[in-house]
Amino acid sequence: MNDPFYEVWADDGLPHPYLLLVMVEADGGTVVFDPKQDKVAYRAPSYNEARLWLLEDEYTRVEGRIPRNEA
Repeated sequence: MNDPFYEVWADDGLPHPYLLLVMVEADGGTVVFDPKQDKVAYRAPSYNEARLWLLEDEYTRVEGRIPRNEA
């Protein structure tokens, strides 16, 4: 059994970063939740599959503070 956790991923190629939450459940299943639309954007049987889906759409995992580029 895995410990559940969540991460924040962002598409920072926009004027305002678009954020998604990645939530890994105890069974390893992974949900990508879109808080802006208040719905599940993607479900995957594994974290790795969800990670690949996010990378295809050019999302990056948020670590610490991210500097904002002023347009």
